[in-house]
Amino acid sequence: MAGEPQDDCLFCKIVAGHIPATIVRETDTTVAFRDINPQAPTHILVIPKAHYPDAASLGAGDPRSAADVLRTIGEVAAEEKLESYRTVFNTGSGAGQTVFHAHAHLLGGRGLEWPPG
Repeated sequence: MAGEPQDDCLFCKIVAGHIPATIVRETDTTVAFRDINPQAPTHILVIPKAHYPDAASLGAGDPRSAADVLRTIGEVAAEEKLESYRTVFNTGSGAGQTVFHAHAHLLGGRGLEWPPG
């Protein structure tokens, strides 16, 4: 069921504390942690604690948590002293999503070209 933890979800296991992560910020509704395969000097994933498979389903099913993810991104970017950064939500395997728990990539610390890869 949407919003409920999933036994087979990597990010749900991180939220539950069953898998270690380098957590940089946690709120009542979000967790932010360093990506294990960083694509920039700063690469942090920000996830809702509630399980939704992608950003669209999060926005439709729990707009408050979606807003909390965006707020957490801004707070983490400020803590990391990023003057500029990119936020990416991949939705679907064709877009590069590999963990089907809504999450944002916060990337910074180097120049980011446009268009992205």
